[in-house]
Amino acid sequence: MTAGRPDSPDPEDALAREIDQVERRAARTVDLGARALVVAVAVFVLIVGQILPWFGGANGFEVLLGTGSGDATGKASLVPRLFAATSVLFGILTSALALVTRRWAVTWVCAFGGWFASVDGVLAIWSRQSSGGDLGIGMIVAEVATVVIAIQWFRTAWSRPHQD
Repeated sequence: MTAGRPDSPDPEDALAREIDQVERRAARTVDLGARALVVAVAVFVLIVGQILPWFGGANGFEVLLGTGSGDATGKASLVPRLFAATSVLFGILTSALALVTRRWAVTWVCAFGGWFASVDGVLAIWSRQSSGGDLGIGMIVAEVATVVIAIQWFRTAWSRPHQD
């Protein structure tokens, strides 16, 4: 407040409040830089991996939905189906949300969800190979893309400067 006008706001106080708001907003967002391009390309590769055949003539989206031919709907496809779900959820949907919102919290969800999807992908490939079933290139492409996405999100999440 100024001395001459008690009801007028002090421009310095208004500026200080505005600076505090900008600082709080900046603390909640992440600057992805070149990693955004790497994540976006890996998400695209993951989508391609979902379209390519996984096993039994079924692609990743058919495995996810439980439709398709062959053993894509059988008991041997439970782990690959979980991998299809987690890779779509964390690799595609949550990554897209993190790229758009640039929020730290979503970055951490992508990191841990990507880790879970990556481990699940290794188990899905192993279960297909150990059961004597066929394994298509799509599942392998999806697993590699999921690992790349998870690594990028972990690197991004750990890069947050510590607040004092």
